[in-house]
Amino acid sequence: MDSVNKNLGVKPHAFSDEIRYKNASEATSEELYRTYGSSPEGLSDEETINESRERYGRNVVIKSKKRNAFWRFFLSFVNPFTLVLLILAAVSFITDFILASPSEKSPVASIIIIVLVLISGIFRFIQEEKSGKTLEKLSNLVETTTAVTRAGISEEIPLDEVVVGDVVSFAVGDLISADVRILSAKDFFVSQSALSGEAEPVEKSAELRGNPQGLSDRSNLAFLGSTVVSGSAKALVIAVGNNTTFGQIASAKRGSTKKRGGPPSIKGLIRFSWLLRPLHARHGLLRLLLINWLHQATMASRAFLFAISAWRLGLTPGNGYR
Repeated sequence: MDSVNKNLGVKPHAFSDEIRYKNASEATSEELYRTYGSSPEGLSDEETINESRERYGRNVVIKSKKRNAFWRFFLSFVNPFTLVLLILAAVSFITDFILASPSEKSPVASIIIIVLVLISGIFRFIQEEKSGKTLEKLSNLVETTTAVTRAGISEEIPLDEVVVGDVVSFAVGDLISADVRILSAKDFFVSQSALSGEAEPVEKSAELRGNPQGLSDRSNLAFLGSTVVSGSAKALVIAVGNNTTFGQIASAKRGSTKKRGGPPSIKGLIRFSWLLRPLHARHGLLRLLLINWLHQATMASRAFLFAISAWRLGLTPGNGYR
């Protein structure tokens, strides 16, 4: 493969990925085959396949490391609503127990709030653990395959066994198995909304059409994460796994999540919930003052009022955000 990378004047990992994709898009089929050590019959032998896998990696987008159970349990209690309730519990403990006269000391209201917070967090943890295990089992049951041609023989292989240089075939309903350069196509339309946000299917062809402004505009390139809406095509794999456009986006999001505390949609919800915090706190504190002023109220009525406050503040499983 090394001797043929010079045909396009760029090595796959020498310059930016955009240059690599651009050169692949503008190259002829013969140049592509020479560059990636392939042919119209696909990769010829197991040695070539293993060499490609060793050089370019496996066709797997690495996911972020799963947090341990203790950390997940702790995060079940981390949300703005819980913080508001804990503040209410602290204020209640100060006014009802520390500052109260000996005959009126009672930590019941604070205990009720703490218990509600614990119950909510535990329920949330249990629900998320169950849903996570169910999703993991379903993922293990479903194996996505793709059609490849190797040594002139067409076969179905798991998605993670696809390597750079493979000749792959697509039909309606297929998932684009890697970043590919289209070699031939017939009425081939794909949905790449997961990457570009475009709602309408995009036509792909073997020829580079128009004056593309970005990679997603190049008519002879298709990307991992896209789905085939209509037609059929044959293509050459030019990038797999984390080296694909989808993989790079996923890696960037993981880095952004670690630095900034979560995906944009979740961070937006968190900021919105913090904006609501003064309103919720004001309502909760008004109820707290009402309880303290009701000197003749029974313990049962106090517990009831605090339960209503907790419900008003959104203390139900799943209402928090990580």
